[in-house]
Amino acid sequence: MATAPPGDPRATLRGALPDRYLTTDDIAEIFDVPKETVYQWRKKRTGPPGFRVGTHLRYDPADVHRWVTERKAADTAA
Repeated sequence: MATAPPGDPRATLRGALPDRYLTTDDIAEIFDVPKETVYQWRKKRTGPPGFRVGTHLRYDPADVHRWVTERKAADTAA
């Protein structure tokens, strides 16, 4: 199993949470989806919760991790 290189946002879900908020680019890279998909998730309220800092959209790594855990639980229950 390959390990994500240091600084790779995908390592967020495998190891310690980073000491910064994640960007839309980070979320797209973590889940290997286009940035537009991340925006659609936000619009439809189906993706990880984000928040605005001025004009910038940010994601708390703890919220992203919680969202993934909830998605996994929902998949196993279905």
